[in-house]
Amino acid sequence: MSDPRRQRRLWYIIGGVLIVAFLGYGATSFKSNLTPYVSFEEAQRRSGKVQVAGGLVTGSSQYLEEDQVLSFAIEDEDGTLLDVVYAGVKPGNFEEATQIVAVGIYRDGTFEADQLLVKCPSKYQGLEEA
Repeated sequence: MSDPRRQRRLWYIIGGVLIVAFLGYGATSFKSNLTPYVSFEEAQRRSGKVQVAGGLVTGSSQYLEEDQVLSFAIEDEDGTLLDVVYAGVKPGNFEEATQIVAVGIYRDGTFEADQLLVKCPSKYQGLEEA
């Protein structure tokens, strides 16, 4: 027969190794899913996925329904423009957006977004209390 204390110690070691492995995996997964906000210029220099934010340039959007490709330009606070292409369904409130956050990669002169976050004005904005 084997010693019960020795078996218990072995299970503690196995449990400890599993906990450390899961924590390591979780930290690595979390870090790889982080997408930093950067300026337009920084997005052009980086090779990985980033987030950029700006206001929709009026009249710049074009949506190809059959291909589900949306192209538009956004402008930052300094007046710098960035051309964005998004492959997917056009958000319903896109034209009313006060700010657009695009998540993707800058490639060949265009920011290729794989996600769009459209921020619209609040329906309560501008209402005064009676």
